[in-house]
Amino acid sequence: MTLLSELSTPCALVDTQRMQANIDRMQQRMNALGVRFRPHVKTAKCVPVAEAQIAAGAQGVTVSTLKEAEQFFAAGIKDILYAVGMVATKLPQVHALLQRGCNLKIITDSVAAAREIGRYGSEHGVKFEVWIEIDTDGHRSGIKPEEDTLLEVAHALRDTGMALGGVLTHAGSSYDYDTHEALLEISEQERAGAVRAAQRLREAGLDCPEVSIGSTPTALTAEHLDGVTEVRAGVYVFFDLVMHNVGVCTTDEIALSVLTTVIGHQEEKGWAIVDAGWMAMSRDRGTQKQKQDFGYGQVCTEDGRPLEGYIISAANQEHGILSRSGEPDTGIAERFPIGTRLRILPNHACATGAQFPEYQAVLPDGSTATWPRFYGW
Repeated sequence: MTLLSELSTPCALVDTQRMQANIDRMQQRMNALGVRFRPHVKTAKCVPVAEAQIAAGAQGVTVSTLKEAEQFFAAGIKDILYAVGMVATKLPQVHALLQRGCNLKIITDSVAAAREIGRYGSEHGVKFEVWIEIDTDGHRSGIKPEEDTLLEVAHALRDTGMALGGVLTHAGSSYDYDTHEALLEISEQERAGAVRAAQRLREAGLDCPEVSIGSTPTALTAEHLDGVTEVRAGVYVFFDLVMHNVGVCTTDEIALSVLTTVIGHQEEKGWAIVDAGWMAMSRDRGTQKQKQDFGYGQVCTEDGRPLEGYIISAANQEHGILSRSGEPDTGIAERFPIGTRLRILPNHACATGAQFPEYQAVLPDGSTATWPRFYGW
């Protein structure tokens, strides 16, 4: 048994009790709304985390890389949605997974890509299941629900013998809001846009069995999901400071943190120096444009209690600057002596998790277990 006090720093901690509470909260909400839940496992990229989500009731997973698909399939998960636009060069990798028994779905929002998928499928005797990505908020990629391109893509897939699995969307702009009313509006916009796209396909005589939506803020805000078959969300499993600022979690619900040690001081500046720089926290400054800027992370005691006003205000590669918001703390060296161990809550759980090859899972009895995480594409 390894205790928290015995871990080398910096390291990524997962509070398993908080994580399980987050998993249960989301799953219970999806059950109440009457939809399947397909978690986006790119946040943790970790088999024990995905297994906990599936044990709670999730059906299948969403991934952001084909390497994730390969590794989660190797771990026994067969129902996988690869939610990044497909290009021809990746089709052999997809084909190989299908041949091994993986129920892998791919997506596109392009007529050209749809034709390439169809061409490869025809030449190799494989019927890909393809979902069409819908743009419901102008945030990133996808086809707007009323665009002619939607039907053109669907026809390109059908004409080459591919299976149209459904439509999906992601309301990424939900991260830009911080009131319940605004989140409710964007969640309904997400739902209505995806359902409308599916309706247009069906009216044109095309199959569209699945309507998949999802972001953590909209999943936790939507009041009804009429016409939706499944929801995808990812960061909810750990939460982070961006989600705290959006208003869908408290700091007490953030399950991921970085354990760090105080290694020095600049007393005249009110600084304590810690061994968690941006290589540990990531360069993500997602809270900078929100209502509360947490710098590179919120400082907490070793047992996870937030220290109000203390943040990692700046970071170099392996050094973090701990300081107090507002007036400098002239007693910083006394408050945080060299050797003091602290936890830092991250701005963006996905980015901070990606800095580490493994998590140290903090179990209810206070011991820790090592959980490997995936890397690469």
